[in-house]
Amino acid sequence: MEARLRPRTVLAMAPGVREEVFAKGALDRLAELADLHGDVLHDLSSGSALPVLAEAEVLVTGWGCPPLGAELLERAPKLRFIAHAAGTVKTFLDPVVLEGGVRVSSAADANAVPVAEFTYAAIVFGAKRAFTMAHRYREHGTKRDFSGISWLGARRITVGVVGFSRIGRRVVELLRGLEAEVLVYDPYADPALVARLGGVLVDLDTLVRRSHVVSLHAPSTPETYRLLDRSRLAKLMDGAVVINTARGTLIDTEALLEEVTSGRLDAILDVSDPEPLPSGHPLFGLPNVFLTPHLAGAQGNELGRLADSTVEEVARYCAGLPLLHEIQLDALDRMA
Repeated sequence: MEARLRPRTVLAMAPGVREEVFAKGALDRLAELADLHGDVLHDLSSGSALPVLAEAEVLVTGWGCPPLGAELLERAPKLRFIAHAAGTVKTFLDPVVLEGGVRVSSAADANAVPVAEFTYAAIVFGAKRAFTMAHRYREHGTKRDFSGISWLGARRITVGVVGFSRIGRRVVELLRGLEAEVLVYDPYADPALVARLGGVLVDLDTLVRRSHVVSLHAPSTPETYRLLDRSRLAKLMDGAVVINTARGTLIDTEALLEEVTSGRLDAILDVSDPEPLPSGHPLFGLPNVFLTPHLAGAQGNELGRLADSTVEEVARYCAGLPLLHEIQLDALDRMA
């Protein structure tokens, strides 16, 4: 891909993020494409940042990016494109930036890959009761004590996928290997696309009643707050596994705690509400609950996907080609 221009480009992210996400090769490639300012901006309102922003056409952002709103448009009158080298932009981007004509893309698609992989592994481990069995093995030395387990195994189970997002879609595709029946709930999903990927679009109550495993992939919005509330958790079959790699607020934590404490449900939670859970929270001590510290997204050597995706978007911008992961204003409120 031949670039037609080398726009003045500035990085804005927390200290250390450039080194963590952008390996030398990716940063060198970015410098070939763009007139790259050498320093990373951590505070866009500082005196030293103002003359840099005044000339910036492209802003490459990452974790810990300062808030971007109307002030940015004033300080960066030449700004035309923001490439976010991470997932969600909702934590720092004011819609006024998009309304002002600045194009924005994110590496959310690249970040979706490890989340979907993590989710698939969680579904298999959850269906095999790996965490409960590990606890029994550790505590009692029994080889295979399946007593009290309602059902066991990952083949041909029914999996409910809540949220046909970029991650939800990848999970649906991965589930083909399990010969699973896949139920999908998403009020914005295209039924034809769901069917083409092997799922069936249903209402949420049908999904929770029929699913052996429920995996959450919806964004955090007022409409999705405690989507799995006390009444919906009660509708889950005995032994159902609840997996959350999305946002903790999608589940009523206290109601879930009651269900897993009773042993009726299992849970695999990469996120929680509140996050992090306070030290000593009862969920930590339950054998049928597996908790991880929000690590399903890109970590370690997976971060290279974020850098590669971002550099590709900058290359396409420079070449005047359509962006692959552009964020549209009318979809912003439905995004994770």
